[in-house]
Amino acid sequence: MSNPTNPKSKYSFLLKFEDYWAIWLGAIILILSMFLFFANPPANMDKIIADSNATMQAEAEKAPFKTIAWLEANDAKAGLKGTSAPLAKSVSKYFTVPGSWSDNPMKSFFLSESDAKAKSAASAEKYEKAKVATTEAKAAAVLAEKAASEASFQDTELNKEAKTKIAAWQKAKADAAKAKSAAETKPYNHFTTMIPLMIVLALLFGIGKHFMGESAKKFLVAFPVVFIVAALSFFLGGHEFAKAWGLEYVMWAIILGFLVSNTIGTPKWIMPAVQTEYYIKTGLVLLGATILINKMMIIGIPGVFVTWIVTPVVLITTFWFGQKILKIESPTLNMVISADMSVSGVSAAISAAAACRAKKEELTLAVGISITFTAIMMVVMPLMIKALGLNPVLGGAWIGGTVDSTGAVVAAGEILGPVARDVAATIKMIQNIMIGLMAFCIAAYWALKVDVDKSKADLKVSSAMREIWNRFPKFVLGFLGASIVFTLIYAGMGSDSSKVLIDNGTSSFLGSLQKWFFALAFASIGLSTNFRELGKYFKGGKPAILYVCGQSFNIALTFTMAYIMFMKVFPQITEKLMQ
Repeated sequence: MSNPTNPKSKYSFLLKFEDYWAIWLGAIILILSMFLFFANPPANMDKIIADSNATMQAEAEKAPFKTIAWLEANDAKAGLKGTSAPLAKSVSKYFTVPGSWSDNPMKSFFLSESDAKAKSAASAEKYEKAKVATTEAKAAAVLAEKAASEASFQDTELNKEAKTKIAAWQKAKADAAKAKSAAETKPYNHFTTMIPLMIVLALLFGIGKHFMGESAKKFLVAFPVVFIVAALSFFLGGHEFAKAWGLEYVMWAIILGFLVSNTIGTPKWIMPAVQTEYYIKTGLVLLGATILINKMMIIGIPGVFVTWIVTPVVLITTFWFGQKILKIESPTLNMVISADMSVSGVSAAISAAAACRAKKEELTLAVGISITFTAIMMVVMPLMIKALGLNPVLGGAWIGGTVDSTGAVVAAGEILGPVARDVAATIKMIQNIMIGLMAFCIAAYWALKVDVDKSKADLKVSSAMREIWNRFPKFVLGFLGASIVFTLIYAGMGSDSSKVLIDNGTSSFLGSLQKWFFALAFASIGLSTNFRELGKYFKGGKPAILYVCGQSFNIALTFTMAYIMFMKVFPQITEKLMQ
């Protein structure tokens, strides 16, 4: 028996529970990422940034439009990427997921040197033509800008002509960059990176299992199977048909797991590595480092209203609707579905499930419904926005506040263009910040209102807070801590350096690894779920009805708030975003 007066015994719980191990593993990875990028910036980063900013400021004072020199200086800054540093590049390649493919499945995993050369050769002529077109377009832009300059940029027509020619040059340059990528295809072998990644992840998670009092050996033996299912989900999601229809790896991971668990059955020896929450909690801690509080200021007050007002209203309303109108028997299932549709999809569902202690089958059902409707909405909503002729900012805000998955939000926004894409992604990011607060509020509600024995209830504040703390998903602290730390680092570095080392450095690095954690989690969901167990939760079709009604309410309310905020109350912010 442990000695309570021993400091080591007093804090031993920090090594015995899954939530804390998610934080420790996340912290280790975050510290590694900071070392890789902050200690190894691109060569001459500070000088390039300073020179570029000086040029851009001088050009902005000289001309009423973005000149060639301004754009070239901006490109010099944009070309600085933390991921291009040698050490960071060497480590990051091990997080690469199987790639896109169409006719040859092996191309998802392997491309030989001869095939790479053949692919490059096939695109070489197109690239040469694109380079010539870029040179000609730049020459025309130089002449047009010179004419405008000679008129001291006072001639409206000459300025307009210069802007047109410069825009044509920019488009030609972008086309050349795409052609260059195809003409310089490199061979790859993802097997040589996935196997070491599998070993490292098995050891990291296995150490945690050991301290949690479970068999690390059994975990290590079973882990490769779950990893293979995760890798196959990326493979299937990489097919051109799946990519076109937004059928992401998350869905394939669950389907593959379902096929095993509902046909031959998942062998018992694999179950020690089927650890849904362990994987996804660690992934959510990493997610915190990419959701930076200061970035929500890009959108400003309208974005906060669209997310922080609409989201809790939808969450509370749909939970009430499910309990009082639909009379869903399980309040935990009701809450997980409500959190999924109102906050940010799967990530919110996991946090809500942990806060109210929902059953694994209930989480699986909520995630399955979410994935199905997300795939539909990411295709239908952009088409509807185009048909209605909505402003891209309004359209992006609408998508960001309603489509569940962050990846689907970006993909749907991309269909409408870069402005809508960036607005949608930022709105979703602001919404994601609410995960921690939502988890705390759900834990408090469940402790004080739902799972409380009134005959034994202790109404003291200290007892109530203790019960809330016991229910609160501790990994959310890691999520919030990572967000705060990286927000402070971002502000301290300055926007330019932060863009290089965080936006184009740690965020990219962590995002790739986070995908693997999520794939492992959803493979685990599929491998541990039997359709017969889910049947009772579909009683009367109530979960699906709840989601459809709730999401319809969410869509209508989000559009109304976005229209009021971006088009009526703050049109100047909309105009600025359009620029």
